[in-house]
Amino acid sequence: MNQGNVASQASKVLVTGGAGFIGSHVCGALLARGDQVTLLDNFNDFYDPKLKRENLDHLQAARIVTGDIRDQGLITRLFAEGEFDAVIHLAAMAGVRPSLENPLHYQDVNVRGTLILLEELKQRPKTRFVFASSSSVYGSNEKVPFREDDDIHHPVSPYAATKRAGELLAYTYHHLYGIPTSCLRFFTVYGPRQRPEMAIAKFTASIMADRKIPFFGDGSTRRDYTYIDDIVDGVVRSLDRCAGYEIYNLGESATTTLSELVQLIGEALGKQPLLDRQPLQPGDVLVTYADISKARERLGYAPSTSVAEGLRRYVAWFRQR
Repeated sequence: MNQGNVASQASKVLVTGGAGFIGSHVCGALLARGDQVTLLDNFNDFYDPKLKRENLDHLQAARIVTGDIRDQGLITRLFAEGEFDAVIHLAAMAGVRPSLENPLHYQDVNVRGTLILLEELKQRPKTRFVFASSSSVYGSNEKVPFREDDDIHHPVSPYAATKRAGELLAYTYHHLYGIPTSCLRFFTVYGPRQRPEMAIAKFTASIMADRKIPFFGDGSTRRDYTYIDDIVDGVVRSLDRCAGYEIYNLGESATTTLSELVQLIGEALGKQPLLDRQPLQPGDVLVTYADISKARERLGYAPSTSVAEGLRRYVAWFRQR
């Protein structure tokens, strides 16, 4: 499973979930370097679809397709028309806590939707496949930092289980049909255009409005927060070096406690946070922490945005809105 040479910089790329937070930034980076981008998104109401439509303002050079990855006829037509060199599969139902409420829907979108794409790719086994996984696959792993070869047989949420299932299916199709595949385990991505239900977005809006923020546990839980520009760099690098089957952690390789995070957001806003203390929620884990040595070595991935700096950038964007 050795990494191949860097791919050509001009490619035809299908990006699923391309109007979302990470997807819109990835599409922007691909367009900026001259790739031809087909953006597929179903603009669902997991959060206000208007926000996704606004993301398209930055992506006028892309071909925009409204549709669902579970629509097999649509996917077949797109592949037939597009002659894609690569697929970046970001479309998914996201979020740990919502997956506890509607696990069947998460399975349908995240597992069956991925399988529909893989069924098309097996007909075109030279097409590169980049799959967005999640740090949640590590579950309550007590060994830190997390490495790609850790034992991860104990996911603690349906969302995590669907992401691990996607990795396994991608491996099966690579094994059977030779599809070049990179699976990327994202660690708590944040930045401009972040989904509004995510913690940093919710905290920022609440602190700005002098509302109490939901504060789960004693504040000691730790996350590896990764700024969107660093994630996009990792995604593009993994696309260009996609060969064999590889899994990469994409994180900042540092942890920030919940208490520290809230304090930093308050400092960036110039306001004192008000806390609504609540117990830890089912499906939450105590720590996420990425070992990124493999991505550094194989991809040249080198995240450079500290949490304090990333939050200042996010707050500046938030104020402009």
